[in-house]
Amino acid sequence: MAITSSAKKAHRASLRRRVFNARRAEAVRKLTKQIKKLAAAKKVAEAKALLPQVYKAIDKAAKMHTLHQNTAARKKSQMARLLK
Repeated sequence: MAITSSAKKAHRASLRRRVFNARRAEAVRKLTKQIKKLAAAKKVAEAKALLPQVYKAIDKAAKMHTLHQNTAARKKSQMARLLK
């Protein structure tokens, strides 16, 4: 447990950031799962319509350091390749 006041404050901040990071990561997972489900069902047009939302979620997660930039690039590439 944190002892100094600055460590306590850092701990509180990390708990707040944890909520935002979890929310961003969940959005990426949820949208990725939806696209994969649509692609498996051969609904390519619907999946392509969802692609910009997936890119937005991935880019936002990478911008806020929830995902590493290379991980984000890999995920975007996989989604595009899946729908090709």
